[in-house]
Amino acid sequence: MSEPTGLAGEAERLDAADALAAVRERFVLDDVTYLDGNSLGALPAHVPARVADVVRRQWGELRIRSWEESGWWTAPERIGDRIAPLVGAAAGQVVVGDSTSVNVFKALVAAVRMAREDGDGGPVGTGGTGGTDRTGRTDGAGGPGGPGPVRDEILVDATTFPTDGYIAESAARMTGCTLRPVTPAEVPSVLADRGGRTAAVLLNHVDYRTGRLHDLPALTAAAHQAGAYVVWDLCHSAGALPVGLDEHRVDLAVGCTYKYLNGGPGSPAYLYVRRDLQPRFDSPLPGWNSHAEPFGMRSDYAPASGAVRGRVGTPDILSLLALEAALDVWDEEGVSVAAVRAKSLALTDFFLRCVGAYVPDGRVESVTPAAHAERGSQVALRCDDAGEAMKRLIERGVVGDYRAPDVLRFGFTPLYVGFADVERAARVLARTLAG
Repeated sequence: MSEPTGLAGEAERLDAADALAAVRERFVLDDVTYLDGNSLGALPAHVPARVADVVRRQWGELRIRSWEESGWWTAPERIGDRIAPLVGAAAGQVVVGDSTSVNVFKALVAAVRMAREDGDGGPVGTGGTGGTDRTGRTDGAGGPGGPGPVRDEILVDATTFPTDGYIAESAARMTGCTLRPVTPAEVPSVLADRGGRTAAVLLNHVDYRTGRLHDLPALTAAAHQAGAYVVWDLCHSAGALPVGLDEHRVDLAVGCTYKYLNGGPGSPAYLYVRRDLQPRFDSPLPGWNSHAEPFGMRSDYAPASGAVRGRVGTPDILSLLALEAALDVWDEEGVSVAAVRAKSLALTDFFLRCVGAYVPDGRVESVTPAAHAERGSQVALRCDDAGEAMKRLIERGVVGDYRAPDVLRFGFTPLYVGFADVERAARVLARTLAG
């Protein structure tokens, strides 16, 4: 164990030089060191007043008129357009609503349906029937090159958050596919061996347990080379690091908004459908909100154009508008995904240094990659008595969380976490583990 001399002073100097330090005042915080924003983000201070206006004026006074006069009806797309730049997408491709689980189901089934359509030689690209397929190939993998292989397998991240796995298993049964759990590292080799059978690949950008950041550009390219569609779960990356959905030609993506986007408990999730795929997006959950004529009350379903196809039923207005208010923080001068990412890496680097200095050797082991290119915005420490240790940490004013069987998780939200928080957390962790 090295000497901890000077780390508190270094934290003070880092906080004084932090360009994002003033944003902390935009949140409701107290003396607790809160390092659980990767589960639930802190409350932006202006959100309660905005929600009160929604309840008292928009609902209480305008009532039904608010669907039009207060913009309720268009909120899912409007708020989607505000999330879009945070995940590297142009406007018109993100719609907000439902839960992450529901959106995973919609995206995965739609991906399989598009892959089957490609294999049948049906419409490709933006719905036309000529030219190359969506990956630029005419080698018989589907589309105008002729009938391709039977796409009857779904690859799913074997280390995924359990719900994604449950949904993938259900989607596989519904579509007659075989579900193949593989680690992200195995995806390229599996696609090379069996890619002709793969319809869709469901992956997490950041591992929820370890904080490992997976290579979205390379894995997306590998899926496309095999003629498969890829669905990315961005729950632990949106609002914490660059994603680049448009740049890397991601097909479909989903994510929650209550972690690094600070939308509040249970705030609605979002669905990204790349623009050229929208005419082909065939949702397994068609609803009146995604109908081309939602108030026509027709018995036959005709999907709307654009990202609206991702909607299902009546949006949850209170949570939706609380999220919209929370996103105002991203309009602050100097707040950008690049700035947040730079501070995130500095915070996690400093935390690992402090843990190494304060915590006795061998007491914890980091399972989060040291390499910046492989690290999200959390640090996960393996600890024999992690569950009890986290309880004691919380009692001492440091809030992280625990994942069975032996992982302490600490999430670093750069908008409101400072370097003094990091130093204190490591110091209290050392005292806690020492008994």
